[in-house]
Amino acid sequence: MTASDLPQAAPARTGLVKAMARGFLGRCPHCGEGRIFGRFLKVSPACDACGLELHHHRADDLPPYLVIFIVAHIVGYLILELEMSYDVPLWFQLGFWPLVTLGLALALLQPVKGAVVGLQYALGMHGFGGLPGVRSAAGEDARLGNSGHGSAGLGRA
Repeated sequence: MTASDLPQAAPARTGLVKAMARGFLGRCPHCGEGRIFGRFLKVSPACDACGLELHHHRADDLPPYLVIFIVAHIVGYLILELEMSYDVPLWFQLGFWPLVTLGLALALLQPVKGAVVGLQYALGMHGFGGLPGVRSAAGEDARLGNSGHGSAGLGRA
């Protein structure tokens, strides 16, 4: 008996935390090898390593909302601490804090979007129901509109 004669285990879906961490690092949420982004915020159509289709994700507005929430809390806390502890000139603060805010927002936007794509993958949302390399006859029939009951396309009798 050779290794090719043994039954192949079906690939399992990656857990929530691991998939989000892989997405945060810009890696495929399924295998962790392929890159998830083709450009700064453009998600690749599919993973180069495992073939997981990524084109149907729906990150939309959640990443910017999360980035605004995170950056506002960090920068707001730092401004409050600086104001309470030191006497810093207004001209410095008007020049410094917008740059810090912009820098943090740009630095966090891609990782947060990757984590949201990882979240969608882990929960099987928006077309992430199937795994790469696994095809089920029932899933194909459902996608094509065949329910397997009676004749196809004739409706109810």
